[in-house]
Amino acid sequence: MTLPNLLTLSRIPLMFAVVGLMYARFPWSATLAFWLFIIAALTDWLDGKIARARGIVSAFGRFMDSVIDKVLVIGVMIALVNGDYFAGYNLAAMMLLLCILCREFAVSGLRMVAATKGQVVEADTGGKVKTFVQLNAIGWLMGARMLSQDFGEVYGGQDRHWLTGVWLLGIILFVLSAILTVTSGITYFRRHGHVLRD
Repeated sequence: MTLPNLLTLSRIPLMFAVVGLMYARFPWSATLAFWLFIIAALTDWLDGKIARARGIVSAFGRFMDSVIDKVLVIGVMIALVNGDYFAGYNLAAMMLLLCILCREFAVSGLRMVAATKGQVVEADTGGKVKTFVQLNAIGWLMGARMLSQDFGEVYGGQDRHWLTGVWLLGIILFVLSAILTVTSGITYFRRHGHVLRD
């Protein structure tokens, strides 16, 4: 277990902690959830950076990094929809989330088939951009809940438009992330679909 791989695996318990805090209602729970999620998202950048700098990039790390990213993103997105972070647009959000789920399971299946043939399907640029936008969408939506729940007195009243702006940006990024998720999935199958035919 190298440090990059430990950082990758750390996102699983962090995801459980973040989701638990998203459902909690004690003071500052939304703030704790937000900052724990930021830490989890930063490990996604840090593990790869350390692995490349130390020359310890491994097949396990490349494979698990992608899988655990999906676990983190999907777990928190389910909590977002179930926790009414979309303020009345929950049905639309669920439809987009189902599109994301379908893509992620399909690409994971493609990766598993490739792995049985000794091939590793790594994340391409489209996949990395998709993950970056997903993480940002989650962050802005969780940030809006944090501002509303824990800083309501500061961001209420006449300053409410700041809170609305943060929430709207999260919604826009969530829609964009769903579009990028589907389009990047199509790209994966165009490039690597041959492993299903061989």
